[in-house]
Amino acid sequence: MASVVPLKEKKLMDVKLGELPSWILMRDFTPKGIAGAFRRGYYRYYNKYVNVKKGGVAGISMVLAAYVLFNYCRCYKELKHERLRKYH
Repeated sequence: MASVVPLKEKKLMDVKLGELPSWILMRDFTPKGIAGAFRRGYYRYYNKYVNVKKGGVAGISMVLAAYVLFNYCRCYKELKHERLRKYH
């Protein structure tokens, strides 16, 4: 017989739609909990894409693409005005 996993220990992909609100309320939203979530995400990314035996440019290029996209979204208002300006 399959063992029952408590709702707090379930991963997001294993939570059913009806259990989602109670699962979200069980998360730790303190600054320490949020910092821990970012730390786990960083280590997961680092170990999957950067710290590998035969690595490529995939890990670094994803960080670079995210940086470029973030700066484009940040400066979109100024870039939109530049696009509509006539230079002749």
